[in-house]
Amino acid sequence: MTLPQLNIYRHDRGRRALITLAGEIGPATAPQVRTALERCLQDGITTIDVDLTTVGLCDSIGLRVFLDASQHAAETHASLRLHHPSPQLARLLADTGSDRMLLRWTGSEQRG
Repeated sequence: MTLPQLNIYRHDRGRRALITLAGEIGPATAPQVRTALERCLQDGITTIDVDLTTVGLCDSIGLRVFLDASQHAAETHASLRLHHPSPQLARLLADTGSDRMLLRWTGSEQRG
């Protein structure tokens, strides 16, 4: 049995961070995502953009990590936004009503 892999890259520009995730977000990898997002807040980042372009799968555990991090960010006057979710994750966000809180839509993106 192969464990899912997730790579996390962080690029800071002032008080803004771009977190790029590549792989799968589930029970085995969600703690890594939580740690990376919390570390941004601990470092004084006020805007966290999460690029999900290369995330193939994100389950409800991953969604909970994003929701918790978004709430914690709001409590510290920061923001967290997800960008470029897969169709699977976009459906999960829409089905749970989380899309309004977590997604930043541009004119080129369409809800899946």
